[in-house]
Amino acid sequence: MSRAVRLLDLVQLLRRRRHPVRGEVLARELGISLRTLYRDIASLQAQGAPIEGEPGLGYVLRPGFTLPPLMFNEDEVEALMLGSHWVSENSDPRLAQAAMDVAAKVAAVLPPDKRELFDNPGLLIVRRGSGANDNLAPIREAIRKERKLKIDYNDVGRSPSSRAIWPFAVGFFEQARVVAAWCELRQDYRHFRIDRIVRLTETDIRYPKRRAVLLKDWRKQMGIASR
Repeated sequence: MSRAVRLLDLVQLLRRRRHPVRGEVLARELGISLRTLYRDIASLQAQGAPIEGEPGLGYVLRPGFTLPPLMFNEDEVEALMLGSHWVSENSDPRLAQAAMDVAAKVAAVLPPDKRELFDNPGLLIVRRGSGANDNLAPIREAIRKERKLKIDYNDVGRSPSSRAIWPFAVGFFEQARVVAAWCELRQDYRHFRIDRIVRLTETDIRYPKRRAVLLKDWRKQMGIASR
């Protein structure tokens, strides 16, 4: 591995972390010595990379740092292709189109040998779930804007109810799409299958907590580790 590639890999490792990561961990993942890692970090800092930290405490890359376009390896190309095709088959039309636009932009800058992976993929999406739902797009919009939604909902026993919810995440399962939200009726977190929402009304009312706070609280309650 050339030093230039190693430096780019180091930046990528730091970008994946939201919290400081110890030098020993980075060195192990890169397959280099701790002394070499320290030299690489110093080199990146000298070139303007906003890496904060010090030996023994860990390192973190400040948000907002960008790199010029990188060349993708075969695994990365297949991951992008598979992810974009999955979204195009399993989301609402607007998000599906965005996924295919991303795939087209990536394909446009690939060399011929990598482009072959896009044109003739070896990994295929087999659509078995319920697919797109008309309610998915407004739910995504409400999540982005942190807005309340009013819904009429049928539970598993087909019992109807009307709810005011604070949506903060959507889970994509094989057979269903589920919105995680704070339910004002139950005063607790609840999960609603989107295909059981019979009526949805968008509002301009911002819910009182930030989405990130709700998500963190929900993860803690569900016993899901934060990334």
